Amino acid sequence: MTDANTLKSQYSAQVEADLERNAKEQERITAEVAALQEQLRTLDHDRTLLVGMREALSVPGASPVAEETPAAALPKARKPKGESAAPKQRAKKAAADKKAAPAKKAPAAAQPRQAGTPTLRELVLTLLTASTEPRSAAEVTTTLGESHPERKAGGTVVRNTLESLVARGQAERTKQNKSVFYTALPAAAKDSAKDTSKDTAEEAATAGA
Repeated sequence: MTDANTLKSQYSAQVEADLERNAKEQERITAEVAALQEQLRTLDHDRTLLVGMREALSVPGASPVAEETPAAALPKARKPKGESAAPKQRAKKAAADKKAAPAKKAPAAAQPRQAGTPTLRELVLTLLTASTEPRSAAEVTTTLGESHPERKAGGTVVRNTLESLVARGQAERTKQNKSVFYTALPAAAKDSAKDTSKDTAEEAATAGA
């Protein structure tokens, strides 16, 4: 019986503690609910005041939200005077500039040699033979213009002449870096004498054409 009484006393004490804790929790929640209800009443009161102020400030028949007034139409930009005539004036000026522009010079061609004078191939071969170092086409063109100013030949013509000498076996082509140089071969002088008559016939045929 003693053990049963002890166990009953423990349960009773536990129940009393739970009841007390439950009561305190209810008091806390009740206080929070009361505070929330007070806040709700305050908000409802404020809303009533705000609605009354909106009705007092609004114009009868007007929408609560003011409609946006349409933006005023911007005036069209005026075209400056003389703008329509500007393209015509530019076209006339371009045509005048085109007429005034100097015509492009045609590439310099070799002057026709007179009878009894050496051919261009002979002159170029003579310059290569007299040189102790390989010569570029530009150098040969410059030297030819200085030594024979009457035989005006452009760089392209001189280069073609040098290539013809290489094709005939009278000159040798070498490359150094990106530059091309030409050197006369030992037997070039003899071959030049043999080709003189042939060159004369070719130039005569070209002149006749």
